[in-house]
Amino acid sequence: MDRKSLARRLGALIIATAVVMGIFILRLVQFQLVQGEELLEKAQQVSNYLFSIPAARGEIVDEYGRAMASNVSGYNLVINKLMLTGDLNETLVELVEILQAGGDEWNDTMPISAPENGHYEFTAAEDDSRAQSRLDALKENLVKQPYATADQVMAAVVERYELEDYSPEWQRILGGIRYQMELEEFSDNNNFTLAEDVSSRTVATVKERGLTSEGADITETSYRVYADGTLAPHLLGYVGPIYAEDWKVTDEDGNVSYPLKEKGYAMNDTIGQAGLEQVGEDKLRGEDGLKQVTRDKDGVIISTEVIQDPEPGLTMVTTINADLQKKVYEALENQILNLQANGQQYKGKEACAGAVVVIDVKTGGILACVNYPSYDLNLRSTNAAQYASDPNTPLVDRALRGLYSPGSTFKPVVALEGLLSGLITPTETPIRCGGAQSSYNYYVTSGGPRCEGIGHVGGASLNLYDALGYSCNTYFYDLGRREGAENFNEMARTLGLATETGVELSEYTGRTTDPDDDNFTLGLELMAAIGQGNTAVTPVQLATYAATLANGGTRYRTHFISSYRDSNTGQVVESFEPEVVAQVEDNIGAFDAVEEGMIRAAKNSSALRDYPMTIAVKTGSPQRAEYYDKEKGLTYLNSAVIAYGPVEDPQIAIGAIMEYGGGGSNLLPVVRDIFNAYFIEKTGDLQSAEAGQLLP
Repeated sequence: MDRKSLARRLGALIIATAVVMGIFILRLVQFQLVQGEELLEKAQQVSNYLFSIPAARGEIVDEYGRAMASNVSGYNLVINKLMLTGDLNETLVELVEILQAGGDEWNDTMPISAPENGHYEFTAAEDDSRAQSRLDALKENLVKQPYATADQVMAAVVERYELEDYSPEWQRILGGIRYQMELEEFSDNNNFTLAEDVSSRTVATVKERGLTSEGADITETSYRVYADGTLAPHLLGYVGPIYAEDWKVTDEDGNVSYPLKEKGYAMNDTIGQAGLEQVGEDKLRGEDGLKQVTRDKDGVIISTEVIQDPEPGLTMVTTINADLQKKVYEALENQILNLQANGQQYKGKEACAGAVVVIDVKTGGILACVNYPSYDLNLRSTNAAQYASDPNTPLVDRALRGLYSPGSTFKPVVALEGLLSGLITPTETPIRCGGAQSSYNYYVTSGGPRCEGIGHVGGASLNLYDALGYSCNTYFYDLGRREGAENFNEMARTLGLATETGVELSEYTGRTTDPDDDNFTLGLELMAAIGQGNTAVTPVQLATYAATLANGGTRYRTHFISSYRDSNTGQVVESFEPEVVAQVEDNIGAFDAVEEGMIRAAKNSSALRDYPMTIAVKTGSPQRAEYYDKEKGLTYLNSAVIAYGPVEDPQIAIGAIMEYGGGGSNLLPVVRDIFNAYFIEKTGDLQSAEAGQLLP
């Protein structure tokens, strides 16, 4: 290429560049100088608002994927500030009248009653700390002293929300809603949910009257439902609204924080309040989407755009077998009702409540966790007062938070400590039992403690097998005395009693009878050796303990959750493998010896004597504190049991308590029914229930 051609090309390039730059400069001059004010005014005439799109909550399913907690579609009645065209109070009056006609409730937590004779009352119960906190916040927000009366607070409400022209009844209704709107930070960017899950009549009326163009909005959403509300309410828990005291947290130094807001919650969100719903909240809740609404200067919505799709929460897969859960509940209920109808007085007729826990021996996963009586989770809010006042306390989680003396179910603990410490062998007969004698005075007296073991002849010398098989108190009094409470208590904790089991839900730890107890005596130590005294454990601990015996001293962490899965693909996101948390070393066959004694206990019972599967069992008849004949020292008895089987290859372990059950043998029909339910469901044949033949 010659120099003249190169120069021509460079010249053309420079000219083209100059032209382009000139065009850009002219456009900038036009935008900034000629049309600057006009364009700025247009930009200021448009406003963008972001609203969240709720994500679907992840399901809670049983071990086979059967839904226990899921979602259904419904409709909310929402107030959208961007759409309001008239007076807010008048709009609310019309909407409340529609809700009343449709039988729907509205969002109002203000703790003040409807007026009676022109006066108001506070509704916060003195023993309800959450309600009292809500009342304190109400007074503080309205700039009233702590001693302000309900009438004074309502007067401030009326003034703040300009309700002077309304009747006292409407002042309370509108005041409660307006205050709730304030609590939930109602604004252009934050809609207010006036009512949830409204009826089809309400939806139709709001739309027919054209109220959706005047500030009201009907939004489709999802609601939590439970396939069978009676199945496992204490385990599943529930979701509920975020309370003001949880939203705004003030520490002891007066510092204010908003922990839920920092985690991405809105004031009007729902959140797991108890049970697995609360435990799995972070994974179940999902990630909300975002919707952008653009409005011009006249308030007209000119565009709506989804800029981020919501992501559903993860699915929680539990270890629970829903069918087994139901059958275990039925087994316990049937036995209690049978005892009430046909039992003997003071020997089970008074039975009224209990709990049963069934554990997968090989994993520590809980297959069934039953409380009786129970309640319907779907009716929790509707029947709250009825459930709370029921004398049989159906809301109490007896399985995890009920503390009971284990009675003779504790004897395998003492047996193992004696064997592993070398104090005894299984076959020696160090004790000559005085036989079955009717005495409830187990404390050391001039005559000493006595035995009420059933089935053995007075004066007989017993080895460990028969001492467990016949539940001889004298044998274990003496063995416990020789071991010392501090030693058999340590064994108990290692096996899973009076210690945390590892479950994801809140559980009571319980306690043992310790030498440093204020009331500790030699007599109390003897009582502790047969599971009485100050010793108190939970049914889930009894089941954990039974599983540890079945595993020859290996204790797995007891748990309810097996994995979390992606709700869209079903892929496992997080799984939990069996975890060993304690181990009792046994090189002498101590667990085998205890197992033989427990097999004999099963064979000595009428309920399990002819059962076609070998089961290891130990019953207990722990005394309650109440006397039915104080002069004779006769107290009511609970029923307690631990069991596992089949002995050749243990699959399940059971721990159970029945209040006022009249003795441990009254729980053995429940044990039999549980084994029937589990193995017949799995294999259809008790005889063929071998390892590897269970359904996946």
